[in-house]
Amino acid sequence: MRSLLLLVSLGLVAAEDGSSGWLRYSPSPQANRYYHTLPSQVITLNNTEVSPVYVACLELQKGLQGIFGKRVNVTHENGNASASVIVGTVDKYIKVYGNADEVPKLKEDGFWLSTEHDTVRILGQNERGALYGTFEYLSMLAQGNFSQVTYATNPNAPIRWVNHWDNMDGSIERGYGDRSIFFENGEVVDNPDRASKYARLLASIRINGVIVNNVNANASLLSSRNIEGLGRIADAFRPYGVQLGISLNFASPKLVGGLSTFDPLDASVIAWWTKITDEIYQHIPDMAGYLIKANSEGQPGPLTYNRTLAQGANLFAKALRPHGGIVMFRAFVYNQLNESDWKADRANAAVEFFKDLDGQFDDNVVVQIKYGPIDFQVREPTSPLFGNLYKTSTAIELQVTQEYLGQQCHLVYLPPLWKTVLDFDLRVDNKSSLVSDIISGERFRRPLGGSAAVVNVGTSTTWLGSHLAMSNLYAYGRLAWNPADDPQSMLQDWIRLTFSLDENVINTITKMFMQSWPAYENYSGNLGIQTLTDILYTHFGPNPASQDNNGWGQWTRADHMTIGMDRTVSNGTGFSGQYPPEIAQRYENIDTTPDDLLLWFHHVNYTHRLQSGKTVIQHFYDAHYNGAETAQAFVTMWESLKDKIDSERYNEVLFRQTYQAGHSIVWRDAVSNYYWNLSGIPDEANRVGHHPWRIEAESMTLNGYEAYLVHPFETASNYTAIITTSNTTVGTATVKLEYPSGIYDVAVNYYDLMGGKAHWQVYLNNSTFGQWVGDNEDTLGHAPSAYLDGHSATRRTFRNVTIENGDVLQIVGTPNGIEPAPLDYVALLPPGLID
Repeated sequence: MRSLLLLVSLGLVAAEDGSSGWLRYSPSPQANRYYHTLPSQVITLNNTEVSPVYVACLELQKGLQGIFGKRVNVTHENGNASASVIVGTVDKYIKVYGNADEVPKLKEDGFWLSTEHDTVRILGQNERGALYGTFEYLSMLAQGNFSQVTYATNPNAPIRWVNHWDNMDGSIERGYGDRSIFFENGEVVDNPDRASKYARLLASIRINGVIVNNVNANASLLSSRNIEGLGRIADAFRPYGVQLGISLNFASPKLVGGLSTFDPLDASVIAWWTKITDEIYQHIPDMAGYLIKANSEGQPGPLTYNRTLAQGANLFAKALRPHGGIVMFRAFVYNQLNESDWKADRANAAVEFFKDLDGQFDDNVVVQIKYGPIDFQVREPTSPLFGNLYKTSTAIELQVTQEYLGQQCHLVYLPPLWKTVLDFDLRVDNKSSLVSDIISGERFRRPLGGSAAVVNVGTSTTWLGSHLAMSNLYAYGRLAWNPADDPQSMLQDWIRLTFSLDENVINTITKMFMQSWPAYENYSGNLGIQTLTDILYTHFGPNPASQDNNGWGQWTRADHMTIGMDRTVSNGTGFSGQYPPEIAQRYENIDTTPDDLLLWFHHVNYTHRLQSGKTVIQHFYDAHYNGAETAQAFVTMWESLKDKIDSERYNEVLFRQTYQAGHSIVWRDAVSNYYWNLSGIPDEANRVGHHPWRIEAESMTLNGYEAYLVHPFETASNYTAIITTSNTTVGTATVKLEYPSGIYDVAVNYYDLMGGKAHWQVYLNNSTFGQWVGDNEDTLGHAPSAYLDGHSATRRTFRNVTIENGDVLQIVGTPNGIEPAPLDYVALLPPGLID
């Protein structure tokens, strides 16, 4: 321990792999100063080894050892509480120590923390609350906060869950952190150790429930062997106060139960679900409940039998009621639509399906509503369904997994986005109706409610596949507990716990993160047009055209003169009328609709003037260039921290930030070129389509390479790339450089395809100055592509290359597998210039 403290004092940092997340308990630079003030023992008011109270005491042991190098003993119900930390429930504390008048009334899971005087008291309303209070205390110490405090805190809502989209074969739908920690080869994993470590992380941010499998559920989960396996996972969760829940396939009685029907009103179906639920509770007596996706995206449901969604939900509610379980029933129900119908609108679906069912759901049913009406886009208006269910408990569904938002390869700090919804006032009945108050149950006096977030952790040591993406999981837990929490304050707590107490580190990372969502919105899709990604393929790179001309309903209705969905009542789909009158009036009127949602609600000409004074099309151009420029700055900001962060995490983050910087330019060019081509309106600043520093690959002298027209066309500079003439032919692309002599950054845009690992070498006058392998599918974790497109387009930059006028640049590409060493262009950039 002394050697670690010495490293800290010398400013040195040991390598870390990210597996500890924000629970690193790294040595404090103030350890010597506060060592003598620390408790000398930990008193547990429950010495059952698997109880959350006892686990909390072991956590204190670990934390005090790691932060201060102080070993403390755990004792049980010691009458001498001097210089101690006491951990337990309020009731047990009163039983052992007498009166606790100073402790205010706590809600379920709430806790009271007092660090005043020489005894620290951490008391929970229940054992889970005591564990939460322990993590709070350790978080203070790990951040160098040694102030004396006494306060109580209670959760905003009882449901604080995460949803996992893990499949039985071990794959994860929209998962970017490697394989499942719960399943492999069609069964529950034998070893639950990873699940236990995950539960520890979740408990530290006060998450109390985990749905472990995909909402597109495999009915084989309900086999006796797998139910037994789920019991192992639940056992691993329980010491941390985390309850296990599962997603169900609505058709399971027919798929695995031997019945001829899954009609929710059929007596045999009701009996089957009752029996299987009882069996599950025999193995998992504290199971949280079920998550149901029904009649959506091809999933079976009650509508198959002309039953209502409420009747389908209540089938499970009645089976769960004797056990105290909850049904989370997803409001993500919609049908494919005909785009030629001007009034067709997927955004209308949730209210159309659920509003008339209000009051028909059992009390242990919670309708789980995505934050916006479509699907986790970079910006959407608040779902109006929150304001239409007066008699039904609701929960908000968020997505920590960055499915549409860069898939953990782009830095996007999400709490500012989530806060736009949580803080939104729907003005139901002309009264204050914040979404956070609706989901808590307070506004409509409902018994349940809360939050669920899609969090697809995997076997990656970084859990989510990216060190920086873990900030979103941390902040989600904080917001689920207290939606009033400030995104920047939460972020800075996470930075201190994850990286450093150094003010320069805190300020630099804070600046990066707080700029990240606006930057991503700018270069991916703004003015409410949604994330202009490829919705038909991987949801990662740009493909604006994919939004339209299909039945999925994420339309932009863009043509050569106009763009945007008309969702007004007067002339469009009527979506604006789903809001309470005050809000409906705001969105119905183009003059009172905020610019950042203009194209969500209104269909306008490209030349329409925004409140900023810019035209829509010029705003598109400016925003996309500004967003990409911001992403370039993330690289230099991160590089400024090189000596302040351990080399392992520094290099891994630098790799991703460099990738994002390059891919943001792919996004910028693709979207700008697409709308320039569609509208015919040029960029006033003459940037779009004008790249004086680029050398197009197809214009170079080629040997073993040939030109290839890329699709979508806008995902290649000049619409064209080059590929090797066969998958065994080595290609060369050569050019004589007619640039002023000087120092340049050499950027190479290429395509990194799934299904091969081609090799590229870059030569200057026959001397190699750069080379790489096309292995993004292994190093990045995002959904890869087998095509030359916006998903596979990648940029490598070699900095500070000395070039003389007349030098010869050559790129040699060696194909591998299906990857034909594709190249798009080379850019020679004077340092500091952004192409």
